[in-house]
Amino acid sequence: MEESYASQGPSLAGKVALVTGASRGIGRAIAQRFASAGALVVVTARSLDRPVEGADVADGTLRETVELVRQAGGSAIAIAADLENPDDRARLLEAAVSQAGGIDILVNNAGLTRFAASETMPAALLERTIDHYFRIPFLLSQAVIPQMKARGRGWIINLGSVAALRPMTGHNLVLGDTVYAASKAALARLTQGLAAELQADNIAVNLVAPSTAVRTPGGKDIIPDDFPTEDVEYLAATALAMAHLPASERTGQLAFSMHYANETDLVVHSLDGRDVLPRRLPPDWAHPDIAFSSRVQFQGHA
Repeated sequence: MEESYASQGPSLAGKVALVTGASRGIGRAIAQRFASAGALVVVTARSLDRPVEGADVADGTLRETVELVRQAGGSAIAIAADLENPDDRARLLEAAVSQAGGIDILVNNAGLTRFAASETMPAALLERTIDHYFRIPFLLSQAVIPQMKARGRGWIINLGSVAALRPMTGHNLVLGDTVYAASKAALARLTQGLAAELQADNIAVNLVAPSTAVRTPGGKDIIPDDFPTEDVEYLAATALAMAHLPASERTGQLAFSMHYANETDLVVHSLDGRDVLPRRLPPDWAHPDIAFSSRVQFQGHA
């Protein structure tokens, strides 16, 4: 990697990060930011060279993500996989370890952006929503824990949502997200439970979420055009902050990006790590429970 590409802020040099759902949106942004911090990123999604026919989101491929990383001077490997398929999950992890030498950081980002009212939600959509936002993150985490233990360190980062907090009116109200929100709430509790289990093994488990929402290809159909969203760079910077300290110093954190950046004076860089973004404060209408939730974390002993 060229010396000029070294980013400001935490260094992930020498680490391998596996980022799911990285063909577009938040996953792509996190992969770019981790690469700019020096990590070798292994990016995965269903779409390798072209969008998957019949997929929920039609744009973005892993090749495009890899090309963006490499154009900026970073290193990336693309491995296509359907995370709903157990054989694909096993093959993904085997290939990631074989091609990259191991996994230091797992980012559970892949998701399914389809909402439905509880009364009429099809059983198949119920199962897929729980799969994407709870069961698959658990199974991938379970699978990487043994080799993280063998390496003596590890970081698991789950992507959360403000929807996991109590329903609100105004900007915070989204109808039809009940099962999604409940799954994200379960993911937050899973994060803190795994943090408690794994701290002694120096495996940090944290959750990051937007303070409002990030406008991505996957969310374009459920985020109104006039909804005030936040820059994805804030979320990527928060994820980076969760991916470098030992578990004895930071684990079990539920971090909402704009709030976390404001409360910790986090410097937010562009995805290539070269520029500093202007400081932005969380909006006044942000969910009032965020401030409390973001301070609740597992307190244990290394």
